[in-house]
Parts: sequence; structure tokens; C-alpha cells
Amino acid sequence: MESRRKRSRSQIIKWVCYTLLMLLCTVLQTTPGLFQLGDAKPLWLLPLALAVAVEEDEFAGGIFGAVCGLMWDYTAGRTVGMLALGASLLVLSLDWLFFYYMPGYSGAVERYLWFVLPTAVLTIPVCALVFGCVRRIHAEFKIDNGIV
Repeated sequence: MESRRKRSRSQIIKWVCYTLLMLLCTVLQTTPGLFQLGDAKPLWLLPLALAVAVEEDEFAGGIFGAVCGLMWDYTAGRTVGMLALGASLLVLSLDWLFFYYMPGYSGAVERYLWFVLPTAVLTIPVCALVFGCVRRIHAEFKIDNGIV
């Protein structure tokens, strides 16, 4: 059984690690040309938000997911709150629908085929990496409350 001070310190360190991982994912997602295949780049913040939501309780996971979404909105230059929740293919498809297809831009279908779908596919290996990191952080700072 751990002391209250040790548990509190452990939780603070865990959330600092999650925050640093969020900043790293933001940098990796927004660095021009990094991991780019044509116009498509993998998403990093969305898998991170989902991984933390899986490992932590509902409230903490939801708040962290919203913060990741707001960070993504801020770095993408979009309306704040638009990308705060969702899954990669769903979010990218809806973004394409509202900002390319419905306004009638020429080449909207090509953008879907050559940007949206490859971005979703490139995000798959990122998910494995990010989920592994989050699982490691969660396990490292798990609270031992003495209950079996």
C-alpha cells in the first residue's frame, strides 16, 4: 500500500508524461514533410487521445481527448472545437465532405482518394506506437491501493 503523497506524486508525473507525449505528437503531426507520403501525413494526436481514454477513467480520458482535439484545432488553423473528438477516417471524411465536396471544389474526389484515405492508412502504425507508449506510462505509474 502506497502513501498518499507517493500516489499523488505518481499521478502528477503520469499526467506530465502524457502532456509531454501530447506535445511530441503535436510536433510530429505538424512538422512539414515528416512521415509524408504525397499529401498525406499520419495523425498523431487522435490515437494519443484514444489511447489515454482507453487506459484512464472516463472523465480524465474525456478531458485529455478534448485538450488533444483543441491542440489539433489550434495547429491545423481550424475553428476551435471542430476536431476535438472523433476517429481518423470519420473525422477526415467529414472534414472532406464539409470543406471540399459540399462547396463544390474541383478535384474533391481525388483529394479523398489521394489524401483522406492514405492519411487514415498512415495513422494505423502510429496508433500501435502511441498505444504502446500510453500503456507503458499507465503501467509505470499505476496506483497500488492494496486491494486484490
